[in-house]
Amino acid sequence: MSPMSGRIFAKFIAEMGEDRLAVAVDTPGFGMSDTPEELPEIADYARAMAAVIDALGIDGPVDLMGYHTGSLISCDLARMRPQQIRRVVLVSAPLLNDQEREEMRTLYARIVPSLDGEHLMKRWRGYLHHNLGRGLDLDAVADMFPDGLLGRNRAWYGHRAAFNHQPDMGLPEVRQPIMVINPNDDLVQYTPRAAALMVNGHIVDKPEWGHGFLDASTGEAVALVRGFLNTTA
Repeated sequence: MSPMSGRIFAKFIAEMGEDRLAVAVDTPGFGMSDTPEELPEIADYARAMAAVIDALGIDGPVDLMGYHTGSLISCDLARMRPQQIRRVVLVSAPLLNDQEREEMRTLYARIVPSLDGEHLMKRWRGYLHHNLGRGLDLDAVADMFPDGLLGRNRAWYGHRAAFNHQPDMGLPEVRQPIMVINPNDDLVQYTPRAAALMVNGHIVDKPEWGHGFLDASTGEAVALVRGFLNTTA
């Protein structure tokens, strides 16, 4: 999820990794990852994730889980490696029409630094709006917030790539089983559009969850995802 780091998956993979290898990767340019030399597109991010799989020496099947921008990346990687990627979990689906894309581009445009630090306050207010409540208190939100600043002046890269990507996310071309989790976040009204585009997928509505549910409802999230990934049919 742009511009956050793999930290948002930390509690989740700690439990998920009890019966499988679970890895959370920083999207290039965010967290502690290297910065792309040129403005990245979703396909560039997907190739970077494919390189991670290769670097880990994984020869067998791989399951993917993406969150917002990561949902787009996961779909691209699933199409890129249809024989290796087994199942896909998406947290929300940014399926936007042209007008909505333009509105999002304006909302998530590059934030210019200001001497009084208002650019940081703007980020903080937005982060509070999307994360406070639904199981997360102020201390938890404050603990998570700095990870979103690690993207520095590149925080807008991921959103730019997302809003430049193909409108259908490539979902009609993904043949692997997909589970879309639809929490009550800022994409809740767009995510249901995935139902008409998926070849082999379903949506799980979770109105009681919002941003931060991987921390606030870790056990439930792990049970949901593990149940889907362990399905053999």
